[in-house]
Amino acid sequence: MHTPEILIIGAGPGGLAASLLLAQAGLKVRIVERLPRVGGRCSALEASGFRFDLGPTFFLYPLVLERIFRLIGRRLQHEVPMVRLDPQYRLFFGQGGELLCTPEVDRMESAIRSLAPADALSLRRFLADNREKLAKFKPTLESSFLSWRRLFSRDMLKLLPILRPWSSLDSELSRYFKDSRVRLAFSFQSKYLGMSPFNCPSLFSILSFLEYEHGVHHPIGGCAAVSEAMAKVAEEMGVTISLNEDVEEILFEGKKAVGVRTSQGIHRCDALVINADFARAMGRLVPDRLRRRWTERKIAGKRFSCSTFMLYLGIDGCEDQVDHHTIYTSRDYVQNLDDIEKGHVLSEDPSFYVQNACVTDPTLAPAGQSTLYVLAPVTHQHPNVDWSVEKHRFRRKLFDQFHKIGIKNIEKRIRFEKMVTPADWENQYEIHRGATFNLTHNLGQMLHLRPRNRFEDLESVYLVGGGTHPGSGLPVIYESSRITSRLLLEDFQRDTAWLDSETTGSSPNQIVSAEHAVA
Repeated sequence: MHTPEILIIGAGPGGLAASLLLAQAGLKVRIVERLPRVGGRCSALEASGFRFDLGPTFFLYPLVLERIFRLIGRRLQHEVPMVRLDPQYRLFFGQGGELLCTPEVDRMESAIRSLAPADALSLRRFLADNREKLAKFKPTLESSFLSWRRLFSRDMLKLLPILRPWSSLDSELSRYFKDSRVRLAFSFQSKYLGMSPFNCPSLFSILSFLEYEHGVHHPIGGCAAVSEAMAKVAEEMGVTISLNEDVEEILFEGKKAVGVRTSQGIHRCDALVINADFARAMGRLVPDRLRRRWTERKIAGKRFSCSTFMLYLGIDGCEDQVDHHTIYTSRDYVQNLDDIEKGHVLSEDPSFYVQNACVTDPTLAPAGQSTLYVLAPVTHQHPNVDWSVEKHRFRRKLFDQFHKIGIKNIEKRIRFEKMVTPADWENQYEIHRGATFNLTHNLGQMLHLRPRNRFEDLESVYLVGGGTHPGSGLPVIYESSRITSRLLLEDFQRDTAWLDSETTGSSPNQIVSAEHAVA
């Protein structure tokens, strides 16, 4: 019997996770990656002995990836040791005050009480309500959403009172917290999706709940270490990973994908999984005439997330007084968000985030040195901002902001520095408009209205990653790989029941034994 040959474009988190599941099912899998290392936006940047995560630094809800590892007979913690952070992060509010956020509920109540006494009383109610919300919505996040008819199914209609889709995230939080700073502490997580809490659907209150219920983790070596571990395991399972191999064209017979032409030749396949940036992949690789729902004109009319301005700094010494994760929110946070999402201009008082990971993980820098990762949410690519002109001024502005979180006189200690602007995200990393969080997650671009895991415009083409259902953020990207793998295996009439198992090594095509995995 012919073994289906699957080709995956992109070695990002979704593509790597899908390769594990498809290889476990006995399919022949090849990944082709344009860049010289695996991970995509979740890869590492290394220079002069310093190691940074390129993109995500918060590792949340590891249960999703732990489940995938169990399904292939491995243990995530065995492959990538992780530390659960406490405190999780410190918030500095431009309006005044700060909040040290801890997963220990009694201490978190006390921290809130010092900022807004009345709001402390609502923390446990917020956690209990969102625990129920996640439990009820989880089946939707774990299943394909291929038709509008699902919206009117009995299970979805039952969710309406608890999901409150008519409400924004900030409005939802006002049912619990009156102080705007406390609401911000439980809603800045919408930036994981590249959205404002004033526009983000209320569903996403589950993001901050996940942090307190399941923890904010730091994988030793950074989040990129998780991507590298997945690639290592995939190759042990027989997956071929080709780096520095740019896909130049998808080969079609009619609307059916039958292979790709790359910088190194032609690869034929029985099915194609796209893990590249969705909009950019469509524009570069799929002729417009083959698309119906996702033509260039229709993509141009979609809403895309914000972008990020990045600084990666290797410094002498360690900022011991700065927490592992620190966030400063603009004095006028609403105006800052409007500048990003509506005005498409740069704020005079930008919010920003700093990761000082070496206080937890000294492996990231040479002895006596440390890393600082700096991120400021900014507009995606727009004519209002010419980054060739603005980047050095904006860098200067961020350095001037650092004293607000306790970092002083840093420049003279810098031994390595790299800057990444939205223009770089677009041009160097092939991200449409530099929108690092992909399509926004408004109600018109969620569930069946997002590009579907079994891509509706083409045949034998599947999607994984932040551009498809369930959406952006590492946990849901990993979940997209399980959804997509199930659809692909069903189409090849392969068993999929094992994908829903919670038992280690339950696949009928076990490659790595549970005994070996935990040895």
